[in-house]
Amino acid sequence: MSNMDTEHFSPYREDGKLYGFVCIVTGAQQPVGQAIIKELAAHGAACIYACDKGTSTDYTNLIDSISKEHPNTKVIGYPFNVAKEEETLGLIDDVLNSWGRLDVWVCSSGLLGPPSIEATTPTDLQKCFEANSMAPFFALKYAPPAMGKTTPKQAYPNAAPKDQKYGSIIVVSSVASTYGGCWGPAFTMASHAALGVVRAGVAVLKGTGVRINAISPGQIDVGVDLKGFDMRGTTSQFPPASLQSKESQKSHIGLERSGLPSEVGRVAGFLASGFSSYVTGANMVVDGGASVMNPLTVPI
Repeated sequence: MSNMDTEHFSPYREDGKLYGFVCIVTGAQQPVGQAIIKELAAHGAACIYACDKGTSTDYTNLIDSISKEHPNTKVIGYPFNVAKEEETLGLIDDVLNSWGRLDVWVCSSGLLGPPSIEATTPTDLQKCFEANSMAPFFALKYAPPAMGKTTPKQAYPNAAPKDQKYGSIIVVSSVASTYGGCWGPAFTMASHAALGVVRAGVAVLKGTGVRINAISPGQIDVGVDLKGFDMRGTTSQFPPASLQSKESQKSHIGLERSGLPSEVGRVAGFLASGFSSYVTGANMVVDGGASVMNPLTVPI
């Protein structure tokens, strides 16, 4: 029997498969990051740190939305630079001092970068590596000891005891993690590196009770069109779905449409929970079947 079937970690518990969990989600200003936060809250998480650049007031709408639907889940807006080692350590200290545990770390801080090598500077490439692979590296390096902390039940809402080592690190990347041609070279290189962190992490995490997995979305409709899209890719996580016509989607994608941020969020909820207790080192491709239909080149 898996230790995840015990009372406090069973995914079948009536109060939610993530009841009592304390979570960190980076990229919280992006549509996919917000969808993941909503998914974790829907399944009973006690606290979710919503991390991204900006100020704490940037999270007001998200916090208000979660508090209305899931009043016992605390969402904390946390301005955070994912590429800063000292800020990562400070975040972990804040989490443990306030909640006594850490269970889930979702790296959803990916950066698209420029669409061509002519437009890509070394600085652009460095920024892509920082967002896509340095942030997961810091999570792999520093989160597992925090996830190994156990605690009795505390006094905050949705609290549950943690009586065993448990943790799930989830790296949200792109189908560019396994092939090229989705966008520019920086995106492909950094996405491959993100999957490399996941692959390397399996051996690193042996004996810790912590799992690490990747989610590689394909074409996701993040609610932008080319008129409002930053072609430099300095603020975007995925290419806009409007780059591919409805006719092209029907031709190249098995499900004949682009995906939704919530559909990525549901996969993150699965990987965060005991439903995936024997899954580590996996790359969950969420692309509507596009990479199966077009294994060599997939227009994204």
